[in-house]
Amino acid sequence: MVSIIAILPIKAEKMDEFLAASKDLVAGVGKEEGNLLYTLNRTKKDPNIVVIMERYKDQAAVTAHSSADYFKAFSAKIPGFLSAAPEIKVMEEVASA
Repeated sequence: MVSIIAILPIKAEKMDEFLAASKDLVAGVGKEEGNLLYTLNRTKKDPNIVVIMERYKDQAAVTAHSSADYFKAFSAKIPGFLSAAPEIKVMEEVASA
């Protein structure tokens, strides 16, 4: 399995717009065959930090996700929402419960 954590620092004045744009993305990802988990979260300490947690059955599912039109459309909007560079961690799962 492949897990991804994306840490996105969002401009405070763009948060509502970011969350609205995220709805189509989340709806699309929820229908992906190889997607096992996809959640958007705001940190309690700083509500302008969004953490996306993702889990896919394999690399082919990640590739399909990255190739989806709704993902490409959302990704094109991301630079306008960010207050700093995002941090993306791609991980190979070694154990889970």
